[in-house]
Amino acid sequence: MFTIAGRTFDSPFVLAPLAGYSDLPFRLLCRKYGAGLVVSEMISCHGLKYGQEKTIHMLASSAAEQPVSFQLFGSDPDIMGEAAAILNDFSPAFIDINMGCPVRKVTKKGAGSALMKDIGLAEKILAAVVNNSKVPVTVKTRAGIDNQHITAIAFAKMSENSGAAAITIHGRTWAQGFSGKADWEIVSKVKDVVNIPVIGNGDVASYEQGLSRMSETGCDGIMIGRAALGNPWVFQQGGRPEDLALILTAVKEHLQLMEQHLDTRRLLAYIRNHIGRYFCHFAGSSQIRQSIHGCSSFQVLQDFINSLMNKK
Repeated sequence: MFTIAGRTFDSPFVLAPLAGYSDLPFRLLCRKYGAGLVVSEMISCHGLKYGQEKTIHMLASSAAEQPVSFQLFGSDPDIMGEAAAILNDFSPAFIDINMGCPVRKVTKKGAGSALMKDIGLAEKILAAVVNNSKVPVTVKTRAGIDNQHITAIAFAKMSENSGAAAITIHGRTWAQGFSGKADWEIVSKVKDVVNIPVIGNGDVASYEQGLSRMSETGCDGIMIGRAALGNPWVFQQGGRPEDLALILTAVKEHLQLMEQHLDTRRLLAYIRNHIGRYFCHFAGSSQIRQSIHGCSSFQVLQDFINSLMNKK
């Protein structure tokens, strides 16, 4: 049974905080299709403190997606603490701290993976967030800085001692970025040295593979990121259906959620990108994707999907 801070989930599978993808419509869809917990995109502590419209928009939520975790990033303990206090008003089930993003625009400001180089600063940030949060705080980090500096064990111990309710370990290092393979042995080692729940992350592409990783490492949960794009079935046994009609049903649901919660005119390119990811691995999918990316409006896109459904 997967539990964090006394809260039990109906599945050990977690949707990762995917920048540019893990918005409310996608989180709602993944919850419906089996994710036990969903995590927001990274939220800037500075954006929260100064009330930036784009940042506040990222906090859009719904009771239907609960439990949801909002993920904060930043490198200033005081501002991270202030941001956590602001997040309390948006009713997350958890606040997660990103200490593992390898993207340069994040690390050059000392946040994300850069915090693995300064465990003392990371500890101050975690303490500030814990002290200002009304909900359990979790941490997401990586195996280490590079293969010569594997820091996950020390980071996990520090996180537990500083009040973290759980920790997610991505099996890649900062130097790897999103290349190479995730090292699941480090997930197992972290699980051996802490008493808080450990969530494993990296290269899990199916429900069955996730269960296998849990069995191998003893970790408590599995976080899935890129493999969920265009594939919310990754959170359930059996995975992506081969029947195009079932795929189109999910696409239709996703479009309805987007229409309900997004500015479909301004975000058309983003929507086409998201929807195009559903069509792969079967005959004719390339042509369907091409048609999707050629849709001139949200209504044209809806009409195209409806036309595909009517052919089935």
